[in-house]
Amino acid sequence: MSFARLVRRPAHQVMRSVHPFAQFIPAPRFVVSPAASAFHTAAKCLQSAESQVLITPSTESLGFEVTSVKDETNSRPIYMDMQATSPTDPRVLDGMLPYMTELYGNPHSRTHAYGWETEKAVDQAREHIATLIGADAKEIVFTSGATESNNLSIKGVARFYKGKKNHIITTQTEHKCVLDSCRVLSDEGFEITYLPVGKNGLINMDDLKAAVRPDTALVSIMAVNNEIGVIQPLEEIGKLCRSKKIFFHTDAAQAVGKIPIDVNKMNIDLLSISGHKIYGPKGVGALYVRRRPRVRLVPLMTGGGQERGLRSGTVAAPLAVGLGEACRIASDEMAYDHERVKRLSERLITGIQSKVSHVYRNGDEVQSYPGCVNLSFAYVEGESLLMALKDIALSSGSACTSASLEPSYVLRALGADDDMAHSSIRFGIGRFTTEEEIDFVISRVVGHVDKLREMSPLWEMVQEGIDISKIEWAQHA
Repeated sequence: MSFARLVRRPAHQVMRSVHPFAQFIPAPRFVVSPAASAFHTAAKCLQSAESQVLITPSTESLGFEVTSVKDETNSRPIYMDMQATSPTDPRVLDGMLPYMTELYGNPHSRTHAYGWETEKAVDQAREHIATLIGADAKEIVFTSGATESNNLSIKGVARFYKGKKNHIITTQTEHKCVLDSCRVLSDEGFEITYLPVGKNGLINMDDLKAAVRPDTALVSIMAVNNEIGVIQPLEEIGKLCRSKKIFFHTDAAQAVGKIPIDVNKMNIDLLSISGHKIYGPKGVGALYVRRRPRVRLVPLMTGGGQERGLRSGTVAAPLAVGLGEACRIASDEMAYDHERVKRLSERLITGIQSKVSHVYRNGDEVQSYPGCVNLSFAYVEGESLLMALKDIALSSGSACTSASLEPSYVLRALGADDDMAHSSIRFGIGRFTTEEEIDFVISRVVGHVDKLREMSPLWEMVQEGIDISKIEWAQHA
């Protein structure tokens, strides 16, 4: 019997039959036992070697018995790194499974039913993605992820208009793939303006207006920052760009499905989407490309001319369907998810700051996505704190630059000194995070910060009332 045939009752039907917003949660610290009959779903099939289901609902109203596992030897840490990636929603997996088994046709095969049924599913996925951002399905191009979408947007526009418009505007706090794309274009003769940001991480619209030139082809500014969570004024940026007849691209990998986006209201011409940041599969993303007024791009890849000639290659139907289903779920549950994440975020910040002094939040506290909380712990080395918090999966910055020992370039752009930048930790809260996990994180963070500060001579001096900023440190030859 195939794995797909085991899926007799989709996970979303099980959940919605009990509570409209109930979720299954990947949380290895919990063991779930069905209260009544066993459900043969994709979720049910995810079992450990001991046949214990490793997924839990976010509410006990599902009718499941939830038991917290206190075993400190458990090798699976609590996951708090949602900006790096998110767990796949079981409902997304349910939608994908048939296209990994029986429905395996090539969506570009137009001569038989295998291709027709898969093409229909891919088109439906386009509709779901388009609906989430207020676009038309014909404006959605499937890619391998946000990195490819960003590269295609920036390099594609620049190379199409090269010779007529050779200027691009971006910010100092963009994702590395945007900054590196701009550096490549700089080597090709384009001029790049990197806008500064304020201490709150937001751009100054006057700086953007001053940077615009007659030969500006593109403005690329991310919607939600992946390290500090600030939300840029997309509608204001779009309005300015449209009035100057400049294309506006935004990297929305951390925004789509988390905050409301309307590409027409915001005058966005190009928008990058990542599947695995919104509880979808890895290896798939999308690019919104406006049709009216039409945005022209030079493709990065050529071949069969798929995706309106902008991205040749066979569309991976299971991944496309998964991304579409993730967007459909986000459309239905975004408001609920946002309020819940906001409540957990406030619980985390208040819990830590009420017990530990000299803790500062990086980025604007109001104009930001609550699921991305970046805190600096003065007189504590961030890497040491991360090592101490081995039972919690956290990050000190972007997953794409986490191997670097240099302080975060995003925090340095905010004006943070190296010590504060080195002391920062990013907490990622998402759909499947629980209150119990937040309380556990608070307890662990508070305890380890206190221990690390006890070993710091600087902290001892601060406790004695010494202003260490006025100390003239001796320099070694």
